[in-house]
Amino acid sequence: MGGSEASPNAPLAIECRGLRRTYDLGGEKLHALRGVSFKVRRGEFVAIMGASGSGKSTLANLLGALDKPTSGHLAIDGVSVEEMHDDALARFRNQDVGIVFQQFNLLPRMSALENVILPLKYSRRMGLDKTALARARLEEVGLGGRLDHRPAQLSGGQQQRVAIARALINNPGIILADEPTGALDTQTSSEIMDLFASLHAKGLTVIVITHEADIAAYAGRVLRFCDGELIADFLQEPRHASMVGAKP
Repeated sequence: MGGSEASPNAPLAIECRGLRRTYDLGGEKLHALRGVSFKVRRGEFVAIMGASGSGKSTLANLLGALDKPTSGHLAIDGVSVEEMHDDALARFRNQDVGIVFQQFNLLPRMSALENVILPLKYSRRMGLDKTALARARLEEVGLGGRLDHRPAQLSGGQQQRVAIARALINNPGIILADEPTGALDTQTSSEIMDLFASLHAKGLTVIVITHEADIAAYAGRVLRFCDGELIADFLQEPRHASMVGAKP
């Protein structure tokens, strides 16, 4: 099946209308996003591409509820981000969107298990066995035998798997990965992207921010940015990890 695999009737995961983000740099205005509009339906695997300064990282911050737009409308799973106060944004970010960063952002003195449990610290779900849930998430990403290892005892790929398990701990509908393979070698990058593909196959909406065509090749849809504007939006046949970088 080619292109985006989400049903055209699936609910919206993300809706952007006229999205703008402007920064004031000592009296000068930097227009990082210039009226961006697009929709992502639940179950899509989308790559957001662009060179440095294209606006993709600014967009990632908005989609991850780490920042608010200057103007325009942004809804994530039907919730209007621009109308939320900071506390609500923090709860939303903790529970509804799983974020994976380039540099893993693990706490060095905590074990893999403890790092994964962290987002559950403020959970109000009654009867929740946090340790069992974190262990299950680590097993899901192939690290069931590394529960007690600290980040320094893990390879870069293993650290990123811990970060992915942590992003999954609250059962988010959306996984947002910002340059998730930027600190990894080619083989490990393929393994990590295989993992994202498997999560997408289970029904998660996956959005990957990247400047690398080989990484974007895993997605069924690509949004390409330049100078703060969306300049291309197209479907493609997603390639499996074993095909990426292979000779024709």
